[in-house]
Amino acid sequence: MKRGQFITFEGTEGVGKSTQLANAAEVLRTEGIDVVVTREPGGTPMAEAIRELLLAPRDEPVHELTELLLMFAARAQHLHTRILPALEAGQWVLCDRFTDATFAYQGGGRGVSKERIGQLETLVQGDVRPDHVILLDAPVETGMARARHRGDLDRFEQEAVSFFQRIRDTYLERAGNAPDRYHLVDATAPLAEVSEQVAGLVRSLVAASR
Repeated sequence: MKRGQFITFEGTEGVGKSTQLANAAEVLRTEGIDVVVTREPGGTPMAEAIRELLLAPRDEPVHELTELLLMFAARAQHLHTRILPALEAGQWVLCDRFTDATFAYQGGGRGVSKERIGQLETLVQGDVRPDHVILLDAPVETGMARARHRGDLDRFEQEAVSFFQRIRDTYLERAGNAPDRYHLVDATAPLAEVSEQVAGLVRSLVAASR
């Protein structure tokens, strides 16, 4: 059986990843492709429990290595019990965030070295990387204004604007270094335009895979 495609959706807060993930999944189903929609941190019961630990606001300071290791602990469980089995079964996997987010949030945002993150990436993932990354991009102020409208902010969303600017810069740097694998989408455009661009991109990936 032909291996499925692994596509991740990345971006800072409030860029519309969940909306476009659902949009892409609908396009794939219309194309007759069996699709799995998942997220990080999370995606399995155990990984979702780790997600709750990571996102809950707390008085106790969370050390950057604690945060990093929890991210990769959740990823290990998610990857090996859900993502890889689905890909081997020929399903396409759409994931809301993956290791690019760790390089952006823990690397760019927290200042953890790329080398340290890369070591854990290799340990947990081996040579597994997303086939394609759809990066939804918007100015930090735009995304945070949208995020605030969603309700209470989680531990990450409560960070300063400068934290999210470093995250955005890291995402754009990674996309610039591998333009064949990263697909940059302007998330400030009207929703219908963003949705059509993502739909067209997904259709082109389907066509290329056949």
